[in-house]
Amino acid sequence: MKLNELSDNQGARHRKIRVGRGIGSGKGKTGGRGVKGQKSREGVSIAGFEGGQMPLHMRLPKRGFNNIFAKDYAEVNLGAIQKAIDSGKLTGTDIDHAALKAAGLARGGKDGVRVLAKGEYSAKLNFTVAGVSASAREAIETAGGSVTVPEIVPAAEKAKAKHRTAQAARKQA
Repeated sequence: MKLNELSDNQGARHRKIRVGRGIGSGKGKTGGRGVKGQKSREGVSIAGFEGGQMPLHMRLPKRGFNNIFAKDYAEVNLGAIQKAIDSGKLTGTDIDHAALKAAGLARGGKDGVRVLAKGEYSAKLNFTVAGVSASAREAIETAGGSVTVPEIVPAAEKAKAKHRTAQAARKQA
């Protein structure tokens, strides 16, 4: 192959349609925009405008609620964990968010992992996760494993504790 023989694949490049170039072109006169009026001109911004009448999207009632404080957990079932252990994707005895993510079980979950009890489970593992259902905890402990859920202290309580220690330090000085 030579440099002067290089070319695009057949059909890779399309010619731009030149509108408004006479009736023989097939896109002459109105250029595919219909007939007259505001929408046939350039720079139209009337989508959703109803001539001063209250627009439909504003007449309809708002629905639902989006909780900005909701926790985002990656949910993982015990059956999926057992399957990953059997296939060799998940190794070791200590399981946490990073290990589950590396095995491809925990997708997302910026606030951690929550273990649920769906499926068969028999491995003896130690879990350190953000949450666990009661039946999943029971299944893990029956298999001989353990579950640790780190206690999360709210920011307000941390601030109060910091304030108390600062006051105590001032009293001693």
